[in-house]
Amino acid sequence: MAKTVKGRVGWEVVKRLIKAIPLVGTVFSVGLGGYEIKKKGLLPGAVHVGLDVTPVVGTAKNVVEIFTGDLIPDKASAKLKSDETKQKPADRAVD
Repeated sequence: MAKTVKGRVGWEVVKRLIKAIPLVGTVFSVGLGGYEIKKKGLLPGAVHVGLDVTPVVGTAKNVVEIFTGDLIPDKASAKLKSDETKQKPADRAVD
């Protein structure tokens, strides 16, 4: 569990740092555009990607997000699905 959390947190930080690099970040943001739109919804996702692709604005936004978290939150159904994927302990059979 700790290894998975550490891996996810590490990927999120790396992803945000890469997006902050002007030209590389633009290509990276366009590549992840579909994923972000699916995760956040059509309009919020499009705004998120649009801000990331804009050179100076995207860099500033991503630097702020490194310290504060997402400025545009995920849609509620994405949060519910991630909670459903957690494993629950199996019931023990009593003999």
